[in-house]
Amino acid sequence: MDKLKEVTHHLKENGIDAAFITTPDNVFYLSGFKSDPHERLLAVAVFKDAEPFIIAPKMEVPDVKAAGWTGEVVGHADTDDAWEIVAEAVARRNVKPASIAVEKVHMNVERFERLSSMYPEAAFTGLDDKLNAMRNIKGEEELEKLRKAAELADYAVEVGCREIAEGKTELEILMAIEFEMKKKGVSHMSFDTMVLSGKKTASPHGKPGTRKIQKGDFILFDLGVVWEGYCSDITRTVSFGEPSDEQREIYETVRRAEQAAVDAVKPGVRAMDLDKIARDVITDAGYGEYFTHRLGHGLGISVHEFPSIHGANEIELREGMVFTIEPGIYHPEVTGVRIEDDVAVTADGVEVLTKFPKDLQIIG
Repeated sequence: MDKLKEVTHHLKENGIDAAFITTPDNVFYLSGFKSDPHERLLAVAVFKDAEPFIIAPKMEVPDVKAAGWTGEVVGHADTDDAWEIVAEAVARRNVKPASIAVEKVHMNVERFERLSSMYPEAAFTGLDDKLNAMRNIKGEEELEKLRKAAELADYAVEVGCREIAEGKTELEILMAIEFEMKKKGVSHMSFDTMVLSGKKTASPHGKPGTRKIQKGDFILFDLGVVWEGYCSDITRTVSFGEPSDEQREIYETVRRAEQAAVDAVKPGVRAMDLDKIARDVITDAGYGEYFTHRLGHGLGISVHEFPSIHGANEIELREGMVFTIEPGIYHPEVTGVRIEDDVAVTADGVEVLTKFPKDLQIIG
Protein backbone atom coordinates (compact mmCIF):
# COMPACT_ATOMS: atom_id res chain seq x y z
CA MET A 1 0.00 0.00 0.00
CA ASP A 2 3.03 2.31 0.19
CA LYS A 3 2.74 2.86 -3.55
CA LEU A 4 -0.90 3.86 -3.15
CA LYS A 5 0.11 6.29 -0.42
CA GLU A 6 2.63 7.84 -2.79
CA VAL A 7 -0.09 8.35 -5.41
CA THR A 8 -2.37 9.83 -2.76
CA HIS A 9 0.40 12.19 -1.66
CA HIS A 10 0.89 13.23 -5.29
CA LEU A 11 -2.82 14.04 -5.57
CA LYS A 12 -2.78 16.13 -2.39
CA GLU A 13 0.41 17.91 -3.36
CA ASN A 14 -1.03 18.86 -6.75
CA GLY A 15 -4.61 19.57 -5.70
CA ILE A 16 -6.06 16.66 -7.72
CA ASP A 17 -9.23 15.07 -6.34
CA ALA A 18 -9.01 11.61 -7.91
CA ALA A 19 -6.97 9.32 -10.14
CA PHE A 20 -8.41 6.61 -12.38
CA ILE A 21 -5.69 4.11 -13.30
CA THR A 22 -6.53 1.61 -16.04
CA THR A 23 -3.29 0.16 -17.43
CA PRO A 24 -3.23 -3.48 -16.29
CA ASP A 25 0.49 -3.27 -15.46
CA ASN A 26 -0.09 -0.19 -13.30
CA VAL A 27 -3.06 -1.85 -11.63
CA PHE A 28 -0.71 -4.71 -10.76
CA TYR A 29 1.99 -2.30 -9.56
CA LEU A 30 -0.43 -0.60 -7.17
CA SER A 31 -2.52 -3.57 -6.07
CA GLY A 32 -0.65 -6.82 -6.66
CA PHE A 33 -3.46 -8.04 -8.91
CA LYS A 34 -2.39 -9.14 -12.39
CA SER A 35 -4.99 -9.56 -15.10
CA ASP A 36 -5.69 -9.05 -18.77
CA PRO A 37 -9.32 -7.86 -18.69
CA HIS A 38 -9.58 -7.69 -22.49
CA GLU A 39 -12.35 -5.21 -23.31
CA ARG A 40 -13.76 -5.22 -19.76
CA LEU A 41 -13.14 -2.37 -17.34
CA LEU A 42 -10.38 -2.85 -14.75
CA ALA A 43 -9.14 0.13 -12.77
CA VAL A 44 -7.82 1.41 -9.46
CA ALA A 45 -9.54 4.57 -8.28
CA VAL A 46 -7.44 6.64 -5.84
CA PHE A 47 -8.65 9.77 -4.04
CA LYS A 48 -7.09 12.75 -2.33
CA ASP A 49 -9.36 12.42 0.70
CA ALA A 50 -11.12 9.04 0.48
CA GLU A 51 -10.36 5.33 0.43
CA PRO A 52 -9.36 3.77 -2.91
CA PHE A 53 -11.27 1.00 -4.65
CA ILE A 54 -10.79 -1.40 -7.52
CA ILE A 55 -13.39 -2.05 -10.17
CA ALA A 56 -12.96 -5.40 -11.90
CA PRO A 57 -14.97 -7.95 -13.83
CA LYS A 58 -17.21 -9.70 -11.28
CA MET A 59 -15.67 -13.10 -12.06
CA GLU A 60 -12.26 -11.75 -10.97
CA VAL A 61 -13.30 -10.17 -7.65
CA PRO A 62 -12.12 -13.20 -5.61
CA ASP A 63 -8.78 -13.09 -7.44
CA VAL A 64 -8.31 -9.40 -6.57
CA LYS A 65 -8.79 -10.21 -2.89
CA ALA A 66 -6.54 -13.28 -3.09
CA ALA A 67 -3.78 -11.09 -4.56
CA GLY A 68 -3.66 -9.15 -1.28
CA TRP A 69 -5.87 -6.12 -1.98
CA THR A 70 -7.53 -5.15 1.31
CA GLY A 71 -9.64 -2.23 0.10
CA GLU A 72 -13.06 -2.28 -1.53
CA VAL A 73 -13.52 -4.28 -4.74
CA VAL A 74 -16.58 -3.60 -6.86
CA GLY A 75 -17.40 -6.09 -9.58
CA HIS A 76 -19.33 -5.69 -12.80
CA ALA A 77 -21.05 -8.42 -14.74
CA ASP A 78 -21.00 -8.49 -18.53
CA THR A 79 -24.61 -7.28 -18.50
CA ASP A 80 -23.85 -4.31 -16.21
CA ASP A 81 -22.91 -0.77 -17.11
CA ALA A 82 -19.49 -0.72 -15.42
CA TRP A 83 -19.37 3.08 -15.45
CA GLU A 84 -22.57 3.35 -13.43
CA ILE A 85 -20.95 1.10 -10.84
CA VAL A 86 -17.89 3.38 -10.81
CA ALA A 87 -20.14 6.42 -10.28
CA GLU A 88 -21.93 4.70 -7.39
CA ALA A 89 -18.65 3.78 -5.69
CA VAL A 90 -17.40 7.36 -6.02
CA ALA A 91 -20.68 8.75 -4.70
CA ARG A 92 -20.47 6.52 -1.61
CA ARG A 93 -17.27 8.34 -0.79
CA ASN A 94 -18.99 11.73 -1.00
CA VAL A 95 -16.51 12.76 -3.70
CA LYS A 96 -17.45 15.12 -6.51
CA PRO A 97 -14.13 15.36 -8.35
CA ALA A 98 -13.27 18.70 -9.89
CA SER A 99 -9.99 17.30 -11.17
CA ILE A 100 -9.13 13.77 -12.29
CA ALA A 101 -5.76 12.28 -13.22
CA VAL A 102 -5.67 9.55 -15.89
CA GLU A 103 -3.04 7.71 -17.90
CA LYS A 104 -3.18 9.62 -21.15
CA VAL A 105 -1.14 6.98 -22.94
CA HIS A 106 -3.76 4.32 -22.16
CA MET A 107 -7.13 6.09 -21.79
CA ASN A 108 -8.96 5.64 -25.08
CA VAL A 109 -11.45 8.14 -26.50
CA GLU A 110 -14.54 6.08 -25.68
CA ARG A 111 -13.58 5.72 -22.02
CA PHE A 112 -12.52 9.34 -21.73
CA GLU A 113 -15.82 10.54 -23.16
CA ARG A 114 -17.73 8.36 -20.71
CA LEU A 115 -15.70 9.52 -17.71
CA SER A 116 -15.93 13.17 -18.71
CA SER A 117 -19.71 12.86 -19.22
CA MET A 118 -20.01 11.55 -15.66
CA TYR A 119 -18.06 14.53 -14.31
CA PRO A 120 -18.60 17.32 -16.86
CA GLU A 121 -17.14 20.02 -14.62
CA ALA A 122 -13.93 18.11 -13.95
CA ALA A 123 -10.55 19.05 -15.40
CA PHE A 124 -8.39 16.15 -16.57
CA THR A 125 -4.64 15.83 -16.13
CA GLY A 126 -2.03 13.17 -16.82
CA LEU A 127 -0.68 10.71 -14.27
CA ASP A 128 1.75 9.02 -16.65
CA ASP A 129 4.88 10.91 -15.59
CA LYS A 130 4.30 10.19 -11.90
CA LEU A 131 3.70 6.47 -12.42
CA ASN A 132 6.69 6.22 -14.76
CA ALA A 133 8.89 7.90 -12.16
CA MET A 134 7.69 5.51 -9.47
CA ARG A 135 8.19 2.39 -11.56
CA ASN A 136 11.52 3.63 -12.89
CA ILE A 137 13.33 2.94 -9.60
CA LYS A 138 13.18 -0.69 -8.56
CA GLY A 139 13.36 -1.81 -4.95
CA GLU A 140 15.30 -4.88 -3.81
CA GLU A 141 12.24 -7.15 -3.96
CA GLU A 142 11.63 -6.11 -7.55
CA LEU A 143 15.30 -6.60 -8.42
CA GLU A 144 15.21 -10.14 -7.05
CA LYS A 145 12.32 -10.99 -9.36
CA LEU A 146 14.14 -9.42 -12.31
CA ARG A 147 17.28 -11.43 -11.49
CA LYS A 148 15.28 -14.66 -11.50
CA ALA A 149 13.56 -13.73 -14.76
CA ALA A 150 16.98 -13.03 -16.30
CA GLU A 151 18.36 -16.34 -15.02
CA LEU A 152 15.50 -18.18 -16.72
CA ALA A 153 16.08 -16.23 -19.94
CA ASP A 154 19.73 -17.31 -19.88
CA TYR A 155 18.61 -20.91 -19.58
CA ALA A 156 16.13 -20.46 -22.43
CA VAL A 157 18.95 -19.38 -24.75
CA GLU A 158 20.99 -22.35 -23.59
CA VAL A 159 18.09 -24.64 -24.49
CA GLY A 160 17.81 -22.98 -27.89
CA CYS A 161 21.50 -23.53 -28.61
CA ARG A 162 21.22 -27.23 -27.65
CA GLU A 163 18.31 -27.64 -30.07
CA ILE A 164 20.15 -26.31 -33.14
CA ALA A 165 20.54 -28.97 -35.81
CA GLU A 166 20.68 -28.99 -39.57
CA GLY A 167 17.21 -29.27 -41.07
CA LYS A 168 15.37 -28.29 -37.89
CA THR A 169 13.01 -25.34 -38.31
CA GLU A 170 12.96 -22.09 -36.37
CA LEU A 171 9.54 -22.97 -34.97
CA GLU A 172 10.73 -26.38 -33.79
CA ILE A 173 13.52 -24.73 -31.80
CA LEU A 174 11.10 -22.13 -30.46
CA MET A 175 8.71 -24.85 -29.33
CA ALA A 176 11.48 -26.66 -27.44
CA ILE A 177 12.48 -23.45 -25.65
CA GLU A 178 8.96 -22.65 -24.50
CA PHE A 179 8.31 -26.27 -23.45
CA GLU A 180 11.37 -26.17 -21.19
CA MET A 181 10.25 -22.85 -19.74
CA LYS A 182 6.87 -24.35 -18.83
CA LYS A 183 8.72 -27.15 -17.03
CA LYS A 184 10.54 -24.46 -15.04
CA GLY A 185 7.26 -22.95 -13.90
CA VAL A 186 7.08 -20.05 -16.37
CA SER A 187 3.44 -19.45 -17.25
CA HIS A 188 4.15 -17.15 -20.17
CA MET A 189 6.89 -15.37 -22.04
CA SER A 190 7.47 -11.60 -21.93
CA PHE A 191 6.67 -11.38 -25.65
CA ASP A 192 6.54 -13.67 -28.67
CA THR A 193 9.77 -15.66 -28.69
CA MET A 194 11.97 -14.94 -31.68
CA VAL A 195 14.19 -17.56 -33.32
CA LEU A 196 15.55 -16.35 -36.66
CA SER A 197 18.11 -17.92 -38.95
CA GLY A 198 20.19 -17.02 -41.98
CA LYS A 199 19.42 -13.68 -43.60
CA LYS A 200 16.16 -13.49 -41.61
CA THR A 201 18.33 -12.31 -38.72
CA ALA A 202 18.62 -8.97 -40.56
CA SER A 203 14.98 -8.19 -39.68
CA PRO A 204 14.96 -6.67 -36.17
CA HIS A 205 11.36 -7.79 -35.60
CA GLY A 206 11.36 -10.83 -37.86
CA LYS A 207 8.88 -13.67 -37.48
CA PRO A 208 9.97 -17.27 -36.85
CA GLY A 209 8.71 -19.75 -39.39
CA THR A 210 9.38 -23.02 -41.13
CA ARG A 211 12.79 -22.08 -42.54
CA LYS A 212 15.21 -24.96 -41.92
CA ILE A 213 18.54 -24.32 -40.23
CA GLN A 214 21.55 -24.61 -42.52
CA LYS A 215 25.28 -24.74 -41.92
CA GLY A 216 26.78 -21.27 -42.04
CA ASP A 217 23.68 -19.63 -40.56
CA PHE A 218 23.73 -17.11 -37.78
CA ILE A 219 20.78 -17.83 -35.47
CA LEU A 220 19.29 -15.03 -33.39
CA PHE A 221 17.35 -15.66 -30.17
CA ASP A 222 15.31 -12.81 -28.72
CA LEU A 223 13.17 -13.87 -25.78
CA GLY A 224 12.16 -13.24 -22.21
CA VAL A 225 10.04 -14.67 -19.44
CA VAL A 226 7.69 -13.24 -16.82
CA TRP A 227 8.53 -14.26 -13.27
CA GLU A 228 6.18 -13.17 -10.49
CA GLY A 229 5.02 -10.28 -12.65
CA TYR A 230 8.46 -9.06 -13.81
CA CYS A 231 10.00 -9.44 -17.27
CA SER A 232 13.34 -10.34 -18.76
CA ASP A 233 14.51 -9.67 -22.32
CA ILE A 234 17.68 -11.17 -23.79
CA THR A 235 19.09 -11.44 -27.30
CA ARG A 236 21.99 -13.63 -28.34
CA THR A 237 23.22 -14.45 -31.82
CA VAL A 238 25.15 -17.68 -32.41
CA SER A 239 26.78 -19.32 -35.40
CA PHE A 240 25.87 -22.77 -36.73
CA GLY A 241 29.21 -23.87 -38.09
CA GLU A 242 32.16 -21.63 -38.87
CA PRO A 243 31.14 -18.05 -39.74
CA SER A 244 32.48 -16.13 -42.71
CA ASP A 245 34.97 -13.34 -42.11
CA GLU A 246 32.27 -10.71 -42.63
CA GLN A 247 29.83 -12.46 -40.31
CA ARG A 248 32.53 -12.57 -37.64
CA GLU A 249 33.42 -8.90 -38.18
CA ILE A 250 29.77 -7.86 -37.80
CA TYR A 251 29.42 -9.96 -34.66
CA GLU A 252 32.56 -8.59 -33.03
CA THR A 253 31.52 -5.02 -33.84
CA VAL A 254 28.18 -5.48 -32.10
CA ARG A 255 29.83 -7.22 -29.15
CA ARG A 256 32.29 -4.35 -28.68
CA ALA A 257 29.51 -1.77 -28.98
CA GLU A 258 27.31 -3.57 -26.47
CA GLN A 259 30.10 -4.03 -23.96
CA ALA A 260 31.24 -0.42 -24.27
CA ALA A 261 27.73 0.77 -23.38
CA VAL A 262 27.40 -1.69 -20.49
CA ASP A 263 30.76 -0.59 -19.09
CA ALA A 264 29.63 3.06 -19.15
CA VAL A 265 26.53 2.53 -17.01
CA LYS A 266 26.59 4.38 -13.69
CA PRO A 267 24.52 7.05 -11.94
CA GLY A 268 24.64 10.45 -13.64
CA VAL A 269 25.34 9.18 -17.16
CA ARG A 270 22.65 10.24 -19.62
CA ALA A 271 20.64 7.75 -21.65
CA MET A 272 21.71 9.55 -24.81
CA ASP A 273 25.36 9.09 -23.87
CA LEU A 274 24.97 5.31 -23.75
CA ASP A 275 23.31 5.30 -27.16
CA LYS A 276 26.13 7.39 -28.60
CA ILE A 277 28.84 5.18 -27.11
CA ALA A 278 27.45 2.06 -28.77
CA ARG A 279 26.47 3.81 -32.00
CA ASP A 280 29.92 5.34 -32.43
CA VAL A 281 31.56 1.90 -32.26
CA ILE A 282 29.26 0.60 -34.98
CA THR A 283 29.55 3.74 -37.11
CA ASP A 284 33.34 3.82 -36.87
CA ALA A 285 33.40 0.23 -38.12
CA GLY A 286 31.42 1.28 -41.20
CA TYR A 287 28.06 -0.23 -40.24
CA GLY A 288 26.23 2.83 -38.93
CA GLU A 289 23.44 2.69 -41.50
CA TYR A 290 22.60 -0.85 -40.37
CA PHE A 291 21.95 0.07 -36.72
CA THR A 292 18.35 1.14 -37.17
CA HIS A 293 16.82 1.38 -33.68
CA ARG A 294 17.43 2.85 -30.22
CA LEU A 295 19.91 1.27 -27.84
CA GLY A 296 17.38 -0.03 -25.34
CA HIS A 297 14.31 0.43 -23.17
CA GLY A 298 13.21 0.30 -19.56
CA LEU A 299 12.32 -3.11 -18.14
CA GLY A 300 10.19 -4.24 -15.24
CA ILE A 301 6.53 -5.18 -15.00
CA SER A 302 6.27 -4.28 -18.70
CA VAL A 303 8.84 -5.62 -21.12
CA HIS A 304 9.01 -2.13 -22.66
CA GLU A 305 8.65 0.66 -20.14
CA PHE A 306 10.11 4.03 -19.20
CA PRO A 307 12.76 5.21 -20.01
CA SER A 308 13.66 4.91 -23.68
CA ILE A 309 17.43 4.67 -24.12
CA HIS A 310 17.90 6.67 -27.30
CA GLY A 311 20.10 9.40 -28.68
CA ALA A 312 17.86 12.33 -27.73
CA ASN A 313 16.95 11.32 -24.17
CA GLU A 314 18.76 13.50 -21.64
CA ILE A 315 17.50 11.61 -18.58
CA GLU A 316 20.30 10.77 -16.13
CA LEU A 317 20.69 7.23 -14.85
CA ARG A 318 19.85 6.64 -11.19
CA GLU A 319 20.46 3.74 -8.86
CA GLY A 320 17.63 1.21 -9.18
CA MET A 321 16.90 1.81 -12.85
CA VAL A 322 16.68 -1.34 -14.98
CA PHE A 323 16.83 -1.33 -18.77
CA THR A 324 18.13 -3.19 -21.80
CA ILE A 325 21.24 -2.52 -23.86
CA GLU A 326 20.78 -4.08 -27.30
CA PRO A 327 22.73 -2.68 -30.25
CA GLY A 328 22.47 -4.47 -33.56
CA ILE A 329 23.69 -4.54 -37.13
CA TYR A 330 21.20 -5.70 -39.75
CA HIS A 331 22.90 -6.20 -43.12
CA PRO A 332 20.31 -7.71 -45.48
CA GLU A 333 22.92 -9.18 -47.80
CA VAL A 334 25.04 -10.77 -45.06
CA THR A 335 23.42 -11.33 -41.67
CA GLY A 336 21.89 -9.65 -38.68
CA VAL A 337 23.40 -9.59 -35.21
CA ARG A 338 21.92 -8.25 -31.98
CA ILE A 339 23.29 -8.72 -28.48
CA GLU A 340 21.08 -7.67 -25.56
CA ASP A 341 21.54 -7.59 -21.82
CA ASP A 342 19.32 -6.53 -18.95
CA VAL A 343 21.20 -4.16 -16.64
CA ALA A 344 20.51 -2.53 -13.29
CA VAL A 345 22.16 0.72 -12.21
CA THR A 346 23.95 0.31 -8.87
CA ALA A 347 25.26 2.98 -6.49
CA ASP A 348 28.57 3.15 -8.35
CA GLY A 349 28.14 1.21 -11.59
CA VAL A 350 26.16 -1.61 -13.13
CA GLU A 351 24.84 -5.09 -12.41
CA VAL A 352 24.34 -7.18 -15.53
CA LEU A 353 21.36 -9.44 -14.90
CA THR A 354 21.63 -11.61 -18.02
CA LYS A 355 24.76 -13.73 -18.03
CA PHE A 356 24.73 -16.00 -21.10
CA PRO A 357 28.17 -15.68 -22.76
CA LYS A 358 28.68 -12.96 -25.34
CA ASP A 359 31.76 -14.39 -27.02
CA LEU A 360 30.65 -15.80 -30.37
CA GLN A 361 29.22 -19.26 -29.74
CA ILE A 362 29.93 -21.64 -32.62
CA ILE A 363 27.51 -24.58 -32.59
CA GLY A 364 28.31 -27.79 -34.43
